[in-house]
Amino acid sequence: MNPSTGKKISFIHFLLPILFLTVLIIYGLIIQPKLLNKPAFPLEIVFLLATVFSSAHLIFLGFKWRTIQKAIVNKLAKGFPAVLILFAIGIIIGTWIISGTIPMLIYYGIKLINPNYMYILAFIVPIIFSTMTGTSWGSVGTIGAVIIGVASSVDANLGITAGAIIGGAFFGDKMSPLSDTTNLAAMAVDIDLYDHIRSMMYTTLPSALIAAVVFFCMGFIQPPLSSDVNGVQIENTLTTIESMFNFNVFLLIPPVIVLYGSLRKKDTLPVLLASSITACVLAFIFQKFGIEDIMITLKSGFNISMAPWVAEVPEEVHKLFNRGGLFELNEVIVFTLMVLTFIGTIDVTDAMSKIVNRVFSFTKTKSAIILSSLFSTAFTNSFTSNQSATSFIIGDAFKRRYDEFGISRSVLSRSIEDYGTMLESVVPWTATTLFMSTTLGVAFEDYWHWQLLSLINLIIAPLLAILGVGCFYEKKNKKEENKTE
Repeated sequence: MNPSTGKKISFIHFLLPILFLTVLIIYGLIIQPKLLNKPAFPLEIVFLLATVFSSAHLIFLGFKWRTIQKAIVNKLAKGFPAVLILFAIGIIIGTWIISGTIPMLIYYGIKLINPNYMYILAFIVPIIFSTMTGTSWGSVGTIGAVIIGVASSVDANLGITAGAIIGGAFFGDKMSPLSDTTNLAAMAVDIDLYDHIRSMMYTTLPSALIAAVVFFCMGFIQPPLSSDVNGVQIENTLTTIESMFNFNVFLLIPPVIVLYGSLRKKDTLPVLLASSITACVLAFIFQKFGIEDIMITLKSGFNISMAPWVAEVPEEVHKLFNRGGLFELNEVIVFTLMVLTFIGTIDVTDAMSKIVNRVFSFTKTKSAIILSSLFSTAFTNSFTSNQSATSFIIGDAFKRRYDEFGISRSVLSRSIEDYGTMLESVVPWTATTLFMSTTLGVAFEDYWHWQLLSLINLIIAPLLAILGVGCFYEKKNKKEENKTE
């Protein structure tokens, strides 16, 4: 209702802020870099400009700034717990490094690599690493680069190896409570993080098992041509890690705490902080670092310079360990705040639900709603090349539609990742594909059809929607129950 005239707001006014954002994205993220060979617009600025336009448009319609500001503050308040989790993820990465937890996992992960089981290990080792760290890019850029080096030295098929590495890295990026995209997907639809992860198991675990069987078989069908590993570079990496950190079984306590919290459905933030504090204690007890190093790590992340007793450190080790800290995910956090601010402005008129109801009015069944959200996610992610933006756009657009049809929002958050996060590495023009191809030195056309985890997942997700399997039609998560009470 237009507050200045008392008349109903016409549909075009609901569309205008979305259309303005769309134009900015097309020009700033597609025309600028792809056609004009100029830098793409920062997404944070894109959403900031869209917020300014949306606010001005609301004032033009007769809304008071106080009303707009209240809607923005309400949206930011709802999203703030997830922002705290993003801060905690940066802290946990740094503390797990200085404690020796991540270095130990990498060290033994590299030692696990056996040329006779090249492809299956290229899939499993990144799964372990990315699940513990929550980053696909970090996993590919670190342990993935090591594995591709081993594959090259034994004349393994680099396309198969790269597909396995990327698939394994994306498994953890999707399933880890430390992943920023996983947290943002849950936050975008306003559900518990662990409800989201449990929902994803219905599509991701079967996809991973099928992919693992294929990679295991490929080790016999197309085995590496050599069994001799050229291990000079790898041996230097292992020697450096071993001299920098002391390893023992107690270093597994921090990830065990996170695993326990996940299985017992404990609140995410206290679990992550408990794991970080434990890692700090372990670093003080078992490693050579001082209390000041631990404090710096909490703030700015770990740095190799904290280990002066190691004379020469390979570049690969710098890439592995120079990260973490309170500010690790600053860009993600600022972007999240900008998106929440924009969504707060369009919440004033309830624009997204009205647009979705009009556009998808033809969908009359639960499976059709899920399929609509899947394909809308694929279009948006391919369009923006940004999963964070996709999570908020699709989450805000579909969550009320899911509520109306009695579908758990955990299916929506799962769909956002099934056709968003999992799609990025098999779409040739995304930033993720460019990073994966450049980092591993394997062309997109050589690896994409071996990124089996994503390809299988793209089949399983709509199949479950059509069959109604794992769609929780009769169940509601805790937050949804609270809304109906």
